[in-house]
Amino acid sequence: MKEAMKEQIVRDLPEIKDITDGSLREKVVEGWAFALSQTKFKAISEVPPWGNPKVFVIKRGSQADHLRGVAHLAVGFADEFKRSWPEIRVNRDIVLAGALCHDIGKPWEFHNHERWSADPSATGFPSIRHPAYGAHVCLTVGLPEEIAHIAMAHSPEGEQLVRSLECTMVRYADNTWWRIAGVCGLLKPETMGPMGFPYSIRKTDLD
Repeated sequence: MKEAMKEQIVRDLPEIKDITDGSLREKVVEGWAFALSQTKFKAISEVPPWGNPKVFVIKRGSQADHLRGVAHLAVGFADEFKRSWPEIRVNRDIVLAGALCHDIGKPWEFHNHERWSADPSATGFPSIRHPAYGAHVCLTVGLPEEIAHIAMAHSPEGEQLVRSLECTMVRYADNTWWRIAGVCGLLKPETMGPMGFPYSIRKTDLD
């Protein structure tokens, strides 16, 4: 079952094959296999296409489509700046792997959403959001600290930290993907707040 799950992960995220570091490539697959194994989901393509639970819902597709889109944008940022300013230091593998893993905590958060909502006074709501749990997953399977940092800091939680260069690229790729998806009409209107912002996130958190 585990090998079949790993094969499906690569089918859902074919960009994994573009990571040049073989060890990092394997750890990305292992990380996603562990993340899924703790939930009812058997594949990334089964994870609901939400930005947050039932907020910013993509009209069609899956979480894999979001991850791939963010990876394309983030790597595009890295390639553009490296092409124009060759002297900058940017680790393309970390950008790519980080983009593919930035929401690695979502399966667990989405799996537990209904249970938490049943009694927020007992569990909190949410008990732990996907960025914090994603960092846990990354460190548990031995992904580099740089990837755990991206999982933790790509969302508003990162405002409490100084983001790395690679994390900054992923953070803005993620933010841009959701904003443009909304403008393109790819999100269900009832899951978006005023001016296209999700109800659960303040506008200032997205800037």
